[in-house]
Amino acid sequence: MICDTVAQELEELIAAAAAEEEAAGGEAGAEAADEAVAGGGAEAGAQGEAAGEGEEAAAPPPGTPMLRRTEYRSTGYHVDATVAPAQVAEAAAILDRHQFFIETITGVDWPADRQMEVVYDFKHREELCRVVIRARVDRDDPRLPTISHVFPGANWHERETHDFFGIVFDGHPYLEPLLLPEDADFHPLRKDFSP
Repeated sequence: MICDTVAQELEELIAAAAAEEEAAGGEAGAEAADEAVAGGGAEAGAQGEAAGEGEEAAAPPPGTPMLRRTEYRSTGYHVDATVAPAQVAEAAAILDRHQFFIETITGVDWPADRQMEVVYDFKHREELCRVVIRARVDRDDPRLPTISHVFPGANWHERETHDFFGIVFDGHPYLEPLLLPEDADFHPLRKDFSP
């Protein structure tokens, strides 16, 4: 099934990035690699069960790269991958190679965590397989690479997300207001916005 293939490739992407970070001397890389395996392998199940009987797994910090396979009936998607911002375009390229299309891109404001999250929803052209890719960025400087060179249809979705959340998509060919006035200096879906 295409979902299994894509999940495996996304797991490999996440693990490779964690290994690179670990090799560079970051402890966070080792922890991220452990979380990617514990949180998403087929043996971990839909909820990322703890290894011990009756024990609760400690939740990883928000934005930790990991992959979860989920129950479509409860979540509306089969694979939920959180990747580092620098991995977004590569994750999109994996989905493009396997004939997925972009459904939408949106943002989520997490002011308590001082982060913004970008959520990408993808669907396969022929099989029932939906994938969500997430990436968190610093709320004070919310930027990550564009995927518009991989999925040209992402162009408008990224512009809309920029309008409403102020997230900058580096390398975007025309990151100008799409729905807001050209002189708008506000982002109305940020939780601290007041008209």
